[in-house]
Amino acid sequence: MEKTAEPAGRAGPPAHERVYRDLREMILFGAMMPGEAVTIQGLVERTGAGMTPVREALRRLTAEGALQALGNRRIAVPVLDRGAVEELLEARLALEPRVAARAARRADASDVAALSDIDRRLDAAIARGDIEAYLRENHAFHARMNAVAEAPILTAMIETLWLRFGPSLRTVCGQFGTRQLRDMHKDLIAALDRRDPEAAAQALEGDVRQGMDLIAAAL
Repeated sequence: MEKTAEPAGRAGPPAHERVYRDLREMILFGAMMPGEAVTIQGLVERTGAGMTPVREALRRLTAEGALQALGNRRIAVPVLDRGAVEELLEARLALEPRVAARAARRADASDVAALSDIDRRLDAAIARGDIEAYLRENHAFHARMNAVAEAPILTAMIETLWLRFGPSLRTVCGQFGTRQLRDMHKDLIAALDRRDPEAAAQALEGDVRQGMDLIAAAL
């Protein structure tokens, strides 16, 4: 008996979405550094995708402010100046503590346990000086907390902000190493465990300020 084709819904995301996710990870975790110019053709070769999905992914990332067009088919991650860092800090402080407070109202024991597991992996990455693992676990921690908050609109806005400062945080880690990084997550985990929205917001504010202060100090 001839096999029937699987439903289209099982085929996975379209090519441009897969490329978008791949390039987004490259930006977030330092494979593309601020000011480093790359060509569209170079990204086609790097991702193994076609020109059309690469162009579409780049269009989206440029619209989100994660990339800038330089002309001659070159693009780059923007280099932040002090004004941009101050603006990003203001935007993050307006959004992320609120999401942390929402998470504190909704978190259960399994959420706290999952965040604690991520934080242990983050501590291990700091201890061994593994910058990429630190960046990935730090992002995973915040992504999990945002998921607990059940605030998709706010979370989408926050993720766009992370695309703007993430590459600069990678640069800072490369300059100073991970041992200069203090883990600010434990107070947040404790606040979520107590279901204390105010304490969660305060802990998240401290975490945001630490990261942005490091970026500002490296300018």
